[in-house]
Amino acid sequence: MTTLAPDMLREVVALADAPDRLLRRTMRSGRVIAGGAVLLVIFLSCLLSLPWPAHSGSAVYYDQQNPDASLLPPAARPVSRLFGTDPLGHSLLGRCLMGGVISLSIGIAAAAISVVLGVSVGLLAGYRGGWTDSLLMRTVDVLYGLPYILLVILFKIALDKPLVWLVEHLQWGSSHWFSATMAGNLIVLFLAIGLVSWLTMARVVRGQVLSLRAQPFIEACRATGLREWRIFTRHLLPNLIGPVIVYATLTVPVAILEESFLSFLGIGIQPPLPTWGSLASEGLSKALNPINSRWWLLVFPCAFLAATLLCLNYLGDGLRDVFDPKREAAKI
Repeated sequence: MTTLAPDMLREVVALADAPDRLLRRTMRSGRVIAGGAVLLVIFLSCLLSLPWPAHSGSAVYYDQQNPDASLLPPAARPVSRLFGTDPLGHSLLGRCLMGGVISLSIGIAAAAISVVLGVSVGLLAGYRGGWTDSLLMRTVDVLYGLPYILLVILFKIALDKPLVWLVEHLQWGSSHWFSATMAGNLIVLFLAIGLVSWLTMARVVRGQVLSLRAQPFIEACRATGLREWRIFTRHLLPNLIGPVIVYATLTVPVAILEESFLSFLGIGIQPPLPTWGSLASEGLSKALNPINSRWWLLVFPCAFLAATLLCLNYLGDGLRDVFDPKREAAKI
């Protein structure tokens, strides 16, 4: 026993130092720092400025119509004209900030649903094996074979009326700027996107669990008679944090892009509530007008959207390198 003590001590010290090493690798990752910093600026700009575009008395209220100020180009003063105005005289600055809150909320909520479903299905399939694994994975394979955007549209159509009725009945979200119908439409959209975004997460988690299930510490847990839920929560889930964080980070831009595409098609968030995708859709024809281009209607929403998607992908790639240092990835 005395000969094993130094080895055990080194293992304990290594486990204690693991979070510090992980933090140091994170701080040395240019992708994580650059992507996270720009993303934080965008997120805080939209979140902290929410009282202004959401207040009906504000100059940048997102639904404040002013026909006399229709299609004015960007100007330094007043602040409401910083990004110009749209055909109804709305301040594009206020609508971009409000649209950012909605788009980011949908992306984060859909990613959270994807993580919960994907981790649950992958964990159960990988640990149980047998017919449970076959049933769950064949279901995933069938869903993978269906067109992604079609599934989102079908879920949205199926959930739209019941959830909107439920939200209106419970009187959630009733205010001067956010009605119960808007709240119901928002919930339907992130549920529809989240319910089809968990397939990759389930496969990744299942693969990780299959490799962990054969490890000696899991066999020791079984031998001591630990309950299954305790093995899940105390021993398997802590070892899955890295892959789950990485794929959750990469799921957010996919969800935002899907919402933007649905809004572009006219079946996403309904007016007057804006999103970056709906703003780009509304400004496309006027921005591409060769005679009198209103370029600001397309440039500013697309700039916010592109910067957010790029930073999220940079952050996800950087975190993947941090949690798996063996990867030979390009550094910025």
